[in-house]
Amino acid sequence: MRTPLNRRQFLVRSSTAAAGMWLAGRSFGKISPNEKLNLGVIGTANRAGDDLHHVSTENIVALCDVDATLLAAAKKKYPKAALYGDFRKMLERNDLDAIVVGTPDHTHAVATVAALQSGRHVYCEKPLAHTVSEARRIAEVAREQKRITQMGTQIHATSNYREVVDVIRKGTIGPVREVHVWISKVYTADGLPADKTPVPAGLDWDLWLGPAQERAYSPEYVPKQWRRYWAFGGGTLADMGCHYIDLPYWALGLRYPISVETEGPPVNAEGTPEWLIARYEYPARGESPPVKLTWYHGRKNKEEVRPPHFARGELPEWGSGVLFVGDKGMLLAEYLKYVLLPEKNFPPPPPPLKHDDFETKHHQEWINAIKTGGTTSCNFDYSGALSEAVLLGNVAYRSGSKILWDPVNLQAKGNPLAEQYIQHHYRSGWKI
Repeated sequence: MRTPLNRRQFLVRSSTAAAGMWLAGRSFGKISPNEKLNLGVIGTANRAGDDLHHVSTENIVALCDVDATLLAAAKKKYPKAALYGDFRKMLERNDLDAIVVGTPDHTHAVATVAALQSGRHVYCEKPLAHTVSEARRIAEVAREQKRITQMGTQIHATSNYREVVDVIRKGTIGPVREVHVWISKVYTADGLPADKTPVPAGLDWDLWLGPAQERAYSPEYVPKQWRRYWAFGGGTLADMGCHYIDLPYWALGLRYPISVETEGPPVNAEGTPEWLIARYEYPARGESPPVKLTWYHGRKNKEEVRPPHFARGELPEWGSGVLFVGDKGMLLAEYLKYVLLPEKNFPPPPPPLKHDDFETKHHQEWINAIKTGGTTSCNFDYSGALSEAVLLGNVAYRSGSKILWDPVNLQAKGNPLAEQYIQHHYRSGWKI
């Protein structure tokens, strides 16, 4: 079911929904730091299992998974938790303070919006949504409900990322006008999977599909390869963009791009691309100049797609990274280290981190903010804008032409083909 929403419709629908929903009791007041939160966790294995582990200092009251086998395994670790196959049933409980959403991308929005409208604080894995319109909707509802939120970009909590942000903001390399982000990891598929074996025992395939259009089960989708298919994920850019583009977004105060254009292989209707270059332009922000940000992933003709600085011998051979180009020099960063270039012009950077418990820190920041009425650094306002930009790269690629972005009306000016990829498309029975 196609449900395009502009900004005005977002506001009307969200205010109507908010008026009709009951709201959880104690989650609207501060909770003592000595009290434990009552958590409901949607998803119990793989990435969701990691989330579950990192919030397990609190009361795990309810667990939800569409796979009964995985749910039973989680029950052994959390024997006091009630079990659910459908998150909508779990949200009918009145004793949950907060919800963790660790599902595949295509069900992030339906689960997150429902949880927010029921009055719960929410932690949701990245990217925040499957489509641009969903990301905007989630941010709107979080703002209206005044909930404490956090997107699961765990790398955001590394000491290294925080140091890089400080170095950039202090002007060590001067004003930054150019950023390059490249990734060695690739999720890609060249069409529908050929393997269509029967649905395994215990898996509720209809619930796993959720709002996605009905299709046959394949082991290529579940449990880990769904990111390779447009129906459920957004490939490498949607997955890794939220980790790596997060750093320039944070350090430079970026929000909505002016334009996005891409180059890549011919578009496949089902599978995400083997390689992609996405070029974003951002406006000036106060005294900070406009920024051109370029994303690269994959291999073209067996050659890794990377910034031209490598061919010129200006960069060390890092597998993935973020390069800030300033008027006075460059800063190259990845998760746990950074270096200022050319090195002869700058003091040596700190040694690479050998260990940094950033995942626990990121989850704990959300938990602490709920208990104290504090804030989080990847709340849905910040991470919603980041997710929108990441997803717009895929929109520009799939629509086949440059996007001139109108963030107020969620429109790609001059590119009518983009609309179908900006808006969410839900099958009957699912909505936000």
